[in-house]
Order: sequence, then C-alpha cells, then structure tokens
Amino acid sequence: MVTTSRSLSRRSVLLGGGVLLGALTGCGVPAAHVPAAERAAADLSRREKRLTWANWPLYIDTDEERPSRRPTLEAFERRTGISVEYVEEINDNDEFFGKISPALMNRQPTDRDLIVISDWMCARFVRLGWVQEMDRSRQPNVTKYLDPLLRSPAFDPGRKFTVPWQSGITGIAYNRRRVGREIRSVSDLWAPDLKGRVTLLSGVDEAFALLMQGNGIDITRWTADDFHTVCDQVEKQVAKGQIRRFTGNDYIKDLSSGDVLACQAYSGDVIQLQADDPDIEFVVPEEGAELWSESLMIPNLARHKANAELLIDHYYDPEVAAELAAWVNYVCPVPAAQDVLASSDDEETAALAEDPLIFPDAAMRERLAIARDIEPGERQEFARRWNKIVGL
Repeated sequence: MVTTSRSLSRRSVLLGGGVLLGALTGCGVPAAHVPAAERAAADLSRREKRLTWANWPLYIDTDEERPSRRPTLEAFERRTGISVEYVEEINDNDEFFGKISPALMNRQPTDRDLIVISDWMCARFVRLGWVQEMDRSRQPNVTKYLDPLLRSPAFDPGRKFTVPWQSGITGIAYNRRRVGREIRSVSDLWAPDLKGRVTLLSGVDEAFALLMQGNGIDITRWTADDFHTVCDQVEKQVAKGQIRRFTGNDYIKDLSSGDVLACQAYSGDVIQLQADDPDIEFVVPEEGAELWSESLMIPNLARHKANAELLIDHYYDPEVAAELAAWVNYVCPVPAAQDVLASSDDEETAALAEDPLIFPDAAMRERLAIARDIEPGERQEFARRWNKIVGL
C-alpha cells in the first residue's frame, strides 16, 4: 500500500476571489453565461486517441519505486490506446478559475479535456454553462457504481455535468489523550477546557456547513438567517478567546504539535495523521457532517470529449477505484471498491476496507449530507461578513 498526504491547498482559503466570483456569476456579467448550443466543439476523439487532464498534485496513484509512473492511468492507456497528458496544475480553486475563465468566458477552448475542482467551484461552472453534459451511454460504470449519497447535489441534479473524483468529510479532529474525553458534538468545541486551543477553517465554503449542522440545520436547504446565526456564534467565540485562529490545511501542524486540541478538519488529512499519532480521532458529530467532493468536468469546446468520458468511466471500475483509494485514502465514491480491498492478500490493504473514513459505515452515512452551495446573489455579502470575522 502506498499513501500520501493531501495537497496543502487543495480545499484552500476563499480570499478575494470569492467577491470576483460573486460578481461574475451574478448579474454583473450576463454575457459570461454560455448557452447549451454553444458549448460543444467537433469531437476529434475517434481520430485523435489522446486527451489532456488537469488535476491537483498528489491526487493519483504512483509507483512506489518510480513516482513518475501512474499505474491506474497507464492501465487505461494500454486498454484503450488513448494517450493521456496528465498535468498537475491545479493548486487552488480560485487561482485555476482565474487561469481558464478568460477562455471560457470568451467562447474559446481551454486546451484541456478534463478538469478536477471542488464541488463548490463546480457549481459556478455549471451555472455559467462552462462545462458539457456527459454522455452516460459511454459511462456504464458511473451509472452503476456511483455512491447514491453523491448522485444528486443541489448544484447538479443527477450529476449530468460532474462526476466525483474523490470525496471527503468535514468534521472534527481532536487528540483523545490530551483532551482526556470524547468529543461528540460541534458544541463540544466551545467547552471551557479547550479555550484558546480550537481552530476553525478560514474558507467560508469550507467552514459554514458543519457549524450549521451543530445548530440542527438541514444543510441541503439552509437560509441566509442560518448563515448569519453561525456568524453571530463564531463572533462570540472569537471575543471569548475560545478560537485560537482560523486556518487552511495548516491545522495539521497545530494538531500534531499539541498547540491545538480540537479543530475543524478533513477526513483525508486525519487518516495520514493517525499513522503517526493513533491518539488523533476524527468525529462525525452527532448532528451530522458535510460530505464534499472534488469532481471531474469536461470544459466547453474540449476536442476529445468521448475520450474523457471513457477515462472517467475507467476510474469507476471497482478494481480501479480500489487501487486508487488504497493510495489517496479519501472517501471512495465507488462503494463496490470496498469488497475489492477486503479480498486483498495484503493485510494492510485489506484493513482499508474497514476504515470508515474511506468507506463510511451505515451509521455514519446517515449523518452525512451535501450542503447546498453559496449562490451568486449571496456570495459577496456572506464572504464579506465571514472574512471580517476571520481577519482576511
């Protein structure tokens, strides 16, 4: 088994780009929207057996002895004869948006056939009409094996434009030995003995859902009042000195050192931390936690759409999904991969099948939900208020 840590900026902080996005996806630039009839280019897939795929660093399996090799990707190339140019160029959702949005806005090709970005950013691409609907007749594995929990987010009902690459959970991480008791609820973060040793995520898109769930809110249909209630609560905790700081993925360092005892965290990070410190726990609170994805999309005017659709389906073969899950350690969007890992002759690999942070068990699944994203008309107001609290 090979594992690696998540890219430090993969679900990165929403800075000023949030305001830009709010203006662009709202009424400020109506010409940015591309109607369905103008999204497709002539597909050269049959003649040109290739495609270009943009992804995040450290987000695919590699060969332990030869890191430049990617076994699951090479298997696709051998099976189909399609050559894949795999580019690790996405380090931040907003940064990548800025990189390719001029082309998409102006009805020009991006020179990429497949991209992977966080679902909250995917929502903007879908609303703007910047991505193409996929042909599920070329994707029988996606149709059959995609996790039911991920099949119909509010921003893309039925997943017509997006397919999850990997998924994860935003919950609570804490050091059980140092805290000396269990943490089970969002409200436990506000306990007096944790004063000054709690962190929250700084990005508004990353932070708000879990905090709302702590208030008993259904995050699939939250309201502006729910958002402002959370902000009021967080402001009070900041004033009391309960919250040490707001972080990106650097909470990992704080939790490992003991400077922080409990924090908002991503499930994939905690799997890596537990390898070095088994006292670190990840909790899906009693009130629930947010299930999120980073998803594959085919941008407008991609010249190898059919090839990209075949590649996506390749990764929904349970055997392939299992191989990838064993390496990246995120929540696998293909539940059928669990049985593949469980049957492995390698003891350590087989044990991954029982890890609820890769394959959530039934009890955990009941407490997971995909939050509706912040809509264009809300973003500027919400980002301004949240960023003022965070100090951005």
